[in-house]
Amino acid sequence: MTTDELRRLIAQFLTVHNPATTDRLQFLRARYDAGLAWVHFPPGHGGLGLTQEQQPVVDQLFALAGAPDNNPQANGIGLGMAAPTILAFGTEEQKRRFLRPLWTGEEVWCQLFSEPGAGSDLAALATRAVRDGDEWVVNGQKVWTSGAHQAQFAILVARTNPEVPKHRGMTYFLCDMTDPGVDVRPLRQITGEAEFNEVFLTDVRIPDCQRLGDEGQGWAVANTTLNTERVAIGGKSAARESGMIGVVARTWREHPQLRTPDLHDRLLRLWVESEVARLAGLRLRQKLAAGRPGPESAAMKLTFARLSQQLSGLELELLGEQGLRYSDWTMVRPELVDFTGRDAGYRYLRAKGNSIEGGTSEILRNIIAERVLGLPPEPRTDKNVPWKELAK
Repeated sequence: MTTDELRRLIAQFLTVHNPATTDRLQFLRARYDAGLAWVHFPPGHGGLGLTQEQQPVVDQLFALAGAPDNNPQANGIGLGMAAPTILAFGTEEQKRRFLRPLWTGEEVWCQLFSEPGAGSDLAALATRAVRDGDEWVVNGQKVWTSGAHQAQFAILVARTNPEVPKHRGMTYFLCDMTDPGVDVRPLRQITGEAEFNEVFLTDVRIPDCQRLGDEGQGWAVANTTLNTERVAIGGKSAARESGMIGVVARTWREHPQLRTPDLHDRLLRLWVESEVARLAGLRLRQKLAAGRPGPESAAMKLTFARLSQQLSGLELELLGEQGLRYSDWTMVRPELVDFTGRDAGYRYLRAKGNSIEGGTSEILRNIIAERVLGLPPEPRTDKNVPWKELAK
């Protein structure tokens, strides 16, 4: 389908479904059913089988028409991580059940991966899932779970076979967060907010029909999720001077009395690095249009974390005493997380988490070294099994 044909299709849709007179949820459901949600997804699952490069055209035309969006900031994990993984590994029944309410925002998702004893080593997770007929009984604890207090579903990785090397004994599930035994507790952060949670799973029963991929395939399925997560965090398509560099550049222009030659030099260096990262992100997204994300997404996420921390620190230095003020320490559980929101103090403190969430910077450097640069891995063993065997 050409771009002109796509424009005509959208015009026809808007004629039938007037955004000004159509109920918001009804409009979003109709847009999904017409294949105008994710146009690169297959027909019948919110798409038309087109390329990702055509998605911005669709979104722009709907925005110009005043159409409601699906509030993507409120369901970033669902849209950016769960949906691509369900599309890649889900059965047709799972795709029909989960993708539509996920895209319309009727069901918000969270991610149950990290654990207190296995934060940087996902394969060391201890949460167990034991088969009981047509169900799995899950027990364990997850941590740093963004948005769990608002989520209806979660992507969950648990250990189903403790007798095999750790990478082979994991299975991936779709967990109903409203089921008995799911206990969500807030974790207050250095910012004063509690966007993260810890989640306790006690005899939670998950139907086998909500297992994603084969039993024991959890490592491969989870890597698909993690790659899309790193793209979502570090490889977003963005305009020039968006994100933290835009915030700091604006502060620089508005406060000329605070400038020094040293700050000027550092700002210019970071501006260039931010622009290079932005262009690299555009190139990465063009590559993704032709297939699945690869390990290059780790470099984008690593760069995003470093630049956010350096820029937020530079902003505090630029503001001087004014930058030491903090607006509000009240503990809240926010609906949305904005890395560039609130004041300079919030941005500085929130950026500290950028090098932890989505894969720690230390782990990402290993991924880049081994999978991108082809360097030999560090010697590691588990039960006397060579590392190369573990990674299979």
